[in-house]
Amino acid sequence: MENKYNFDEIRPFYDSELQTAFEQLTSDAEFMAIIKKRFPNLSTDEFVQQLKNIHTKLEVQKQFFFPLLRHLETKTSKGITFSGIESLEKGKAYLFISNHRDIILDSAFLNYILVGNGFDTTEIAIGDNLLIKDWIRTLVRINKSFIIQRNAPIRQMMQILARQSAYIHHTIVERGQSIWLAQREGRAKDSNDQTQESLLKMLTLGQDGTFANNIAQLHICPLTISYEYDACDYLKAKEFQQKRDNADFKKTPMDDFINMKQGLEGYKGHIHFHFCGAIDNEVVSLNGSRNEQITETAKIIDKKIHANYRIFKNNMIAYDMLLNTNKYAQLYTEEEKNAFEAYLQKRIELIDLEQKDIAFLKQKLLEMYANILINKEKCELQ
Repeated sequence: MENKYNFDEIRPFYDSELQTAFEQLTSDAEFMAIIKKRFPNLSTDEFVQQLKNIHTKLEVQKQFFFPLLRHLETKTSKGITFSGIESLEKGKAYLFISNHRDIILDSAFLNYILVGNGFDTTEIAIGDNLLIKDWIRTLVRINKSFIIQRNAPIRQMMQILARQSAYIHHTIVERGQSIWLAQREGRAKDSNDQTQESLLKMLTLGQDGTFANNIAQLHICPLTISYEYDACDYLKAKEFQQKRDNADFKKTPMDDFINMKQGLEGYKGHIHFHFCGAIDNEVVSLNGSRNEQITETAKIIDKKIHANYRIFKNNMIAYDMLLNTNKYAQLYTEEEKNAFEAYLQKRIELIDLEQKDIAFLKQKLLEMYANILINKEKCELQ
């Protein structure tokens, strides 16, 4: 299909543009202060010289981003594991659609795993609402991110969505470059992961042919991401109360920045990624109207994601506490339950609201950990 869009505003930088992008970063005082803190033994001149010797985005990722990810894995987790990667073909481009827990690390750890197993990194979809500073916008485009535009006037939104669809098809089908995309706009703050049908509609907007054939071209591979502990769980609980108490509440750019920082630095326990394999054959065999096929495709993605959650003890404990059952009590000890309850209490203590609704906040925290197991159970009954 002939491309009629200009992607320059939203695409990652070309490798030929990297040196100009590096100059923009190194002239930003805030960015350089962060580099100095992260690499205290590296002088500004040495850092600039290292950048001059880099020629591709993959080199940037391997030399700067991946060492940081290894550091975060060691410092903030009990290790990253993965399964199902044998379902992927090397040299084939996929659209990885996953549940979304962490603003930065979901896609970052995915690329970390892929490169470690001989695959290329993906391009990463990121909402422009998160690009609250110029240096962040520059940095993510260096890191193979393309920009999803949010909150445009309604009269412009259809054109914006059509360009996003065209870019994704151009990237996967024509350039052979994989993409990571969250299954919904923003994170599912209660961990009730559901694929937005509007996302699937966007993926075929302006494309020729049937819905099923357009989707099959993208080689959608559902991806299940499991964190033992959500580093931002208390911030998400806080937001639930803020929205409950004030219907007009909206997060500020600083709120997003705090979530990104906490997601990076907070403890995550065990981390597991499961590659569910491409769903091409299941999609092309769908019958019914276009809307019915969209609904069924969303269900297929959800079922794959839910079925492959890694269930931890805290999910079982939260399930029993939330639903007032002992269904999983034989699989954890009283000591483990007491430790999880103490964890919940500490998280609530971190929430800085003047009128904290302790019972409400605890319920929201329990839902975050229990909904994972609730959805896996529902999936197994289907």
